[in-house]
Amino acid sequence: MNYPSSTSPFQDSIAHYFETLGTLPRRVCATDHRAQVIGLDEAFNCIIADARATHAAGNKLMFIGNGGSAGIASHLAIDYRKNGGLRALALNDSAALTCLANDLGYEHVFATQIEMHGNPGDCLIALSSSGASANILRGVEAARRRGSSVVTLSGFKADNPLRSRGDINLYVPHEAYGIVEIAHLALCHAMLDLLASPNSQPLS
Repeated sequence: MNYPSSTSPFQDSIAHYFETLGTLPRRVCATDHRAQVIGLDEAFNCIIADARATHAAGNKLMFIGNGGSAGIASHLAIDYRKNGGLRALALNDSAALTCLANDLGYEHVFATQIEMHGNPGDCLIALSSSGASANILRGVEAARRRGSSVVTLSGFKADNPLRSRGDINLYVPHEAYGIVEIAHLALCHAMLDLLASPNSQPLS
């Protein structure tokens, strides 16, 4: 096997890729329900406090996403249950999605489930790289009707519609799916690790 030389054209690309992954989470823009920019520490405090309050009141976290974001939603629901000790689920069961998409249209697959299973005081975490997926936006609308709080994670265009729909919104300023998805996962894992820490304190 012939290995590429140390001057491989990928060398700089790889360095740039991982440098981007390393620095991007610190460039995330957090906004509140009024579209006012807030610090990432304040956003984390609000989300972590809401997650704890949601569980303490007997309610649950609901994660929704498409494609890679659906995989992240499943991953997070499991970890928030197992490591965070919170009631959490991902609304992406394949039978439910294909049934609802076939009968009602794919844009309704999350909203229909939230209308049926969502309760006042739940918290919806909506993940969308583009921030423009119709089923995610309808899911957020359904959560609002059910009296749930909403956290959004989006990317791509700075004016994507999802970014203005949450109580707290985390926007990743990048237009590559993989990088935005990894940043979303990192953000949610950071919050989980802080939430689950026995010495967790409000962030300063």
